[in-house]
Amino acid sequence: MTTDSRARILTGDTPTGRLHLGHWVGSLERRVALQDQYDCYFLLANMHAFTTRFDKPQDIRADTIEIVKDWLAAGIDPDRSTIVLQTEVPAIAELTWFFAMLLSFNDVMGNPTLVHELETKGLKDTYSFGFPMYTVGQCADILAFRPTFVPVGEDQAPHIEMCRKAARKFNQLYCNVPNRTEDDDYPARGGVFPIPKALIGRVGRLPGIDGKQKMSKSLGNAIFLSDSEKDVQKKLNRVQNPTRNEQGVPDLATGALFTFVDAFITDPAHNADLRDRYQRGVIMDGHVKQEVAAAVQALLAPMRERRAALEGPAGDDRALAIIKDGVKRANATAEETLHLAKKAMSLDFGRRTLA
Repeated sequence: MTTDSRARILTGDTPTGRLHLGHWVGSLERRVALQDQYDCYFLLANMHAFTTRFDKPQDIRADTIEIVKDWLAAGIDPDRSTIVLQTEVPAIAELTWFFAMLLSFNDVMGNPTLVHELETKGLKDTYSFGFPMYTVGQCADILAFRPTFVPVGEDQAPHIEMCRKAARKFNQLYCNVPNRTEDDDYPARGGVFPIPKALIGRVGRLPGIDGKQKMSKSLGNAIFLSDSEKDVQKKLNRVQNPTRNEQGVPDLATGALFTFVDAFITDPAHNADLRDRYQRGVIMDGHVKQEVAAAVQALLAPMRERRAALEGPAGDDRALAIIKDGVKRANATAEETLHLAKKAMSLDFGRRTLA
């Protein structure tokens, strides 16, 4: 049984490549900061990576190891947090099936994040049957660990709402929790699952350097946490500038430059001074980009140093050892959850032990 009395957090990343600044401001910096305050579980969603790259299993494996290195470099401590490899936690797959019965077709296909992904990835009618299922799988990813909070970027909020709906419906149907129960009261009323809350990051949505879509590896507009100092500077020089009216006055709400200022120039006085001087024409785009670059380089420098120590076969071995250790802890929690869920569903025909 779980003995940690702290409130629990569950969040994670799909291994589709290296992590970038959007991941940092959207969720990762908060994960690092909350490790002592909460019982933290961080998920490597390698099963979900197969929804779009089922033909590239070796790439998914390599990216999974690289994300562990990115997490360690960013400050995730495996002694204070549990790193969960999705494909090694069978309870997640079982719970996905049960939740798929509780959520309607429209719940899944109407999910705004799913709709946006189908559009931006150009999948249209070519996506696999399994692609929409990942949204149900995310409910299982989360609820298998019965967290109180889920730190996510703004674009992931619809997934959390669907998860909350699945948790309520399960508790009402199988645990006889009245449907008018307040969300915070479900466990006290006998529900297996708490109704988790989204914790949106400090920056809900960081645009890419093109200023058009959110930062993404697949769109080629990302600045990675592992980028060299030279690459970071080159990419920041390409950040889209604000537009100007006929009188040359900039509109700071356009472009991506001042979203980056707000994300990385965190001293309020410095931020306000930059905005004021820029709007008065005292400084121009290049100066602002140099200021942003200095802040980003200061942020990434210690990450680069920690990540350099993880390169090569020795770093891979360390990442794999951390994954294996996390799997043991993760399965202890997830199997406990599955046992409670099956008992509520009158499926308690025995309790398995995972080797």
